[in-house]
Amino acid sequence: MKFVIAAALCAFAAPAFAMDATLGAPWDGKKVPKGQQCRLHGGKPSTPPISVSGIPAGTAFIIGEFNDRDYPPLSTKGGHGTISWPVKGAKATLGAIEENAATGKGGAQAMKKARSTGEYASKGYLAPCSGGRGNRYFVDLKAVDGAGKVLDKVRVEMGRY
Repeated sequence: MKFVIAAALCAFAAPAFAMDATLGAPWDGKKVPKGQQCRLHGGKPSTPPISVSGIPAGTAFIIGEFNDRDYPPLSTKGGHGTISWPVKGAKATLGAIEENAATGKGGAQAMKKARSTGEYASKGYLAPCSGGRGNRYFVDLKAVDGAGKVLDKVRVEMGRY
């Protein structure tokens, strides 16, 4: 009986809504849209349009860590760059930032450059750049308060290139 009551209390203590994010057109999360590949491969890329809902109270920024799941050196912790967006409220549309830019729409700012080197180096976001080999790209979005504490997070699949 004590277990049933404890489980019921835990269920009520969990947040009613979790953060969710959706890519906007032309991104579908399955295939990187034509033109959104890196400049080295003929693209004119920027970060995908992303709508975020269920943002926890107290969130000051959404931080996006862009990664290539299939290339280990750039597969975690913002291998393709880390971008921040200031937010207010439970919903936000994250403004685009172009590849290799320091700032973008809606207050977007490059926090950490991509870990790529040589001709692939970028001072911010590096768009999908696997040359059509089928690599899979994703972004980890984190809701962060003014002190830097992560309040919630969600992973968004960007697609294959």
